[in-house]
Amino acid sequence: MRERRLLRGLSQNHCYLNSSNMRSVFLLVLLCCSLAGLGEVSLPAIIASNMVLQRQSDVLLWGRATAGSKVTVVPSWDHKVYGVTAGGDGAWKVMVKTPGAGGPYSIRFSDGKAVTLNNILIGEVWLCSGQSNMEMPVKGFKNQPVLGSTRLLMDADNPQIRLFRLERAQSRTPQTDCKATGWQDANTASVTDFSAVGYQYAKILQEKLKVPVGVIMTTWGGTVIEAWMDQQSLASFPGIKVLNADDTAKIFKNEPTVLYNAMVHPLVGYGIKGVIWYQGEQNRPNPDVYDSLLVTMVKEWRRLWGRGDWPFYYVQIAPYGYNDKLGPAAPLREAQLKALPRIPHAGMVVSVDAGEQRSIHPADKTVISERLACWALADTYNRVGLPHISPTYRSMKAEKDGIAISFNDASNGLTSFGKTLTAFEVAGDDKVFYPAKAKITGNGIIVWSDSVSTPVAARYAWKDWVIGDLYNTEGLPVAPFRTDDWSLK
Repeated sequence: MRERRLLRGLSQNHCYLNSSNMRSVFLLVLLCCSLAGLGEVSLPAIIASNMVLQRQSDVLLWGRATAGSKVTVVPSWDHKVYGVTAGGDGAWKVMVKTPGAGGPYSIRFSDGKAVTLNNILIGEVWLCSGQSNMEMPVKGFKNQPVLGSTRLLMDADNPQIRLFRLERAQSRTPQTDCKATGWQDANTASVTDFSAVGYQYAKILQEKLKVPVGVIMTTWGGTVIEAWMDQQSLASFPGIKVLNADDTAKIFKNEPTVLYNAMVHPLVGYGIKGVIWYQGEQNRPNPDVYDSLLVTMVKEWRRLWGRGDWPFYYVQIAPYGYNDKLGPAAPLREAQLKALPRIPHAGMVVSVDAGEQRSIHPADKTVISERLACWALADTYNRVGLPHISPTYRSMKAEKDGIAISFNDASNGLTSFGKTLTAFEVAGDDKVFYPAKAKITGNGIIVWSDSVSTPVAARYAWKDWVIGDLYNTEGLPVAPFRTDDWSLK
């Protein structure tokens, strides 16, 4: 009413206006229009119709409204009224309790004018992030296919799976919102451009848990982990420089913090069950610090979310015949393995048998999704007896006929599924490695080489391109390893 009276007064007295005060009138009109727009809650892109909220949890909802106004939030599953007062900048946030899996539901937001979100499901929510092997869509990249993509697209229609995909963005300051697809039902159109790993992971969980599953995709190919970390987490790494927001240098995707600011910070606090991560190829130049970077990133993300140690499952980078100067892949894989015991409630998928010599983006994304899902089903959802942990190197003992090697997580023994083991090497005191023969024993592996009379060290799958051929009897591949601690420089 106030705005209408102001405008009516202006209209009645327009004959007295002259050029000297037209600018003031124009500014007053803009002010009136601004006043007219107040009184309606605005929400970030992640909080929208069709979203999935984490079941049986206290989930965070947030947005903006008129400064100092009383905002009410009323979910349809219990009709409870949650009230909060918007701050001086209009920002508000509120925790809402969710029921068991189900829906569709609605949520009504109001600070005097109502906004209602519809078709909301309650279920399991996961965040998938990383570089190109997580980004690779179901349709594949140009000239780089995803195995079984047509079948995946043919079977994609499932309104119990919801997908949210962020657009690529970068910023030197933390952003409060993001550009994204919005929450979409899984169907042929939405799945085709969505992460093949992330979608198949969600598909398996939805089929096995029989609850709605939402997955949030925030990825960018060819990126380093430092770009996905915030400024505070990088403070403990003095060799990593974070540019100020007013720095005039051109921003680029591998600049520290810029992807966190634009593609993670807008999501912080949204109720998730956990994170799946596939990244590392671009960090081959600094394997000596990668494990600490990964540990620090996870710790900081968890602190920012404020939801405890949610599960974090990640993929060890796959074999590939690199032809660049970034450095070898084996030390980076070793760094990923070293990080595992340092991250509470974490799991690592081994992909040493699932690479391609001439494609850094292996076509078989299904096996990776299945192994990630096994981690989640066994470790998070308590499917007792489900194999999910790959064997890792435990110890070695030099014997007169070779080196005996034992493993963790191989209680039922090892197998090569009838194939000759080809990925082992041994070295003597001269530190020169030669291809080795290997035999499965009752306690692990014995390796030897006719070229090394007294072997003192062994390595397995310690190359950029290699085909891993040793498994536990449950079919999970042994992680690449070395028994030595010799300098790799």
